[in-house]
Amino acid sequence: MGASCSAPVSSTIKKNWRDHPPSSYSLKIHNFSQLEKTTSFSGHKYQSRLFSSGDITGNVKDNGSGFISMYVELDSSSLMESKPPTEVFAELRFFVYNKKQNKYFTKDVEIKRFDALKMVWGLPKGNECEFGVDVIVAPPLTNWEILSFHDEKLSYPKVTWSVKNFSQWKENECSKPNRFSIGGREWVLKLFPKGNSRAKGKYLSVFLYLADNETLKPDEKIFTQVVVRILNPLGSNHVASRLNYWHKGSNFGYGWCKFLSLDKIRKTYLDKEDTLMIEAEFEVVSATKFSTII
Repeated sequence: MGASCSAPVSSTIKKNWRDHPPSSYSLKIHNFSQLEKTTSFSGHKYQSRLFSSGDITGNVKDNGSGFISMYVELDSSSLMESKPPTEVFAELRFFVYNKKQNKYFTKDVEIKRFDALKMVWGLPKGNECEFGVDVIVAPPLTNWEILSFHDEKLSYPKVTWSVKNFSQWKENECSKPNRFSIGGREWVLKLFPKGNSRAKGKYLSVFLYLADNETLKPDEKIFTQVVVRILNPLGSNHVASRLNYWHKGSNFGYGWCKFLSLDKIRKTYLDKEDTLMIEAEFEVVSATKFSTII
């Protein structure tokens, strides 16, 4: 089962402080302001990797404007694995760590039923309550992830390539992939000097991939913010475009089929030796650490 973020819905809620961390899942974010910027490219939401509680699977999400909202979403496959599909009752407890107090602020929500018709619960309000007591010994935290962003700490964030004999390249012909290492990952830049099939021989095509040896774990994501430039041999008036992208396990490349027209390249951006210079500058690369049991 998982927790995520959404506009709160009304319910019976208990607020409290406690010293020990959550026992089901913990999501720690380094540089929260950077996460706010990057989630603008994913619907203003961040969804954690799947985790299990009581043989039920879900994940953590957050969204909202001006506030952090949290809710719990049940993974639908958890219900379908039961024959027949069943329902799940769960007591929800949301946590926010207060660094100044060195404690966790908690909000406890009454037990809720998850089924095929109701997969998500947040912080609901209601006028009914039931008094009772459960004694629960919380196990140690073994399921967690830490999301961080390499930005100012990136060493050698720029990589430059030269495409020689530019005029001799053919349409849909790809240059030898340029492999390089930045932010602890291996990357590949693929160039089609006369464009790929969608550019129709009129534009330069540029794409960035994770290298084949970079295998992402299930639900793992990497965010990159990269500026790609076509360099003017005179040293000014470069052409630049920025890529913002979350890489996932499918490892599809991203970039432009029509980065810059060949007419503009021939007119301004080739040197006397018919060489085109291209530069990629990484501004942000995310990294995620997680527990080994995931």
